[in-house]
Amino acid sequence: MVVIGNFTHNCYDLPKDGIERTETNGLRLYSTPDGIFPSVTSVVGWEKQQQFADWRKNNSKESQRVCDRGTLLHSKIESYLINEEVDMTINDELFTLIKKEVDHINNIRAIEQPLWGKITGLAGRVDCIAEYKKELSVIDFKASTRPKKKIDIENYFCQATAYSLLWQERTGESIPNIVILIANEQGFCQVFKEKVINFVKPLKASIDTYNKKVLPI
Repeated sequence: MVVIGNFTHNCYDLPKDGIERTETNGLRLYSTPDGIFPSVTSVVGWEKQQQFADWRKNNSKESQRVCDRGTLLHSKIESYLINEEVDMTINDELFTLIKKEVDHINNIRAIEQPLWGKITGLAGRVDCIAEYKKELSVIDFKASTRPKKKIDIENYFCQATAYSLLWQERTGESIPNIVILIANEQGFCQVFKEKVINFVKPLKASIDTYNKKVLPI
């Protein structure tokens, strides 16, 4: 079975190749026209990355499986959102779960768009900026082995907040909402909605922690 998206796009004329990823001393950085900035995921998830470093070393096969799972899911979602054919017969379980929520997306502003900003000093690629159920949102797509609780994914909300601020700096458009869609291997899709304003302070705290503990190294 093949499905094709039918989404309206109202994209901004932003460069798709404006940043280049590099790694220095194990830190993910982006070279941008305005300088070199750390990645959003590295800064926001820095403390959790340290916690899971040993797990990744001791569970290399599972770590690779999880990475491949996320890459495949993102690829299918991106193809669907840009109205390309998606083969539903190949590794389609997680995509099938999340598709019903993806179908609530429309008036797409950006997909996998590189963003950076001097104000936050961050850079990265946002999954999607679009309307979700008619509300303009930063939308992030995730896959998970087990169900998540909202308290477990504050870093996801902080990431989305960063992309909202980066988007506003680049375009002048404010995005007030966050939507996190998580396809779960237990057989369902979780939907988490929040407001950007609620995570500006936690994001700043993450940036301050990163700058204090990581940059001097």
